[in-house]
Amino acid sequence: MENTRQQKIARQIQRDIAEIFRKEAAAIVKGVMTTVTAVRVSPDFGYAKIYVSIFPFDRSETVLEALRTNNWLIRKALGQRVRNQLKNVPEIEFFIDDSLEYIENIDNLLKE
Repeated sequence: MENTRQQKIARQIQRDIAEIFRKEAAAIVKGVMTTVTAVRVSPDFGYAKIYVSIFPFDRSETVLEALRTNNWLIRKALGQRVRNQLKNVPEIEFFIDDSLEYIENIDNLLKE
């Protein structure tokens, strides 16, 4: 269970990563709609799991791979934003949040 400080830091990282995707990393996501759906931070704030939803779904693997290869660039931009709130910038790792794809699949099955 996350404590209040972890939740606040996770929300701040979520807002900052979304802004980075919109401004500085626009070339990385290549015109694909990328949304940060959740962030989980370790208790020592040394590691953050970032869950992203990517639309269209068929390009999600290529965008995720691009995010993972440019991890250092995104982490550097994040560090510039959270330098006053955190002592160390957490290591970040990206994961696909496929809940929208799952919902669309169920919706299609119900229409049949």
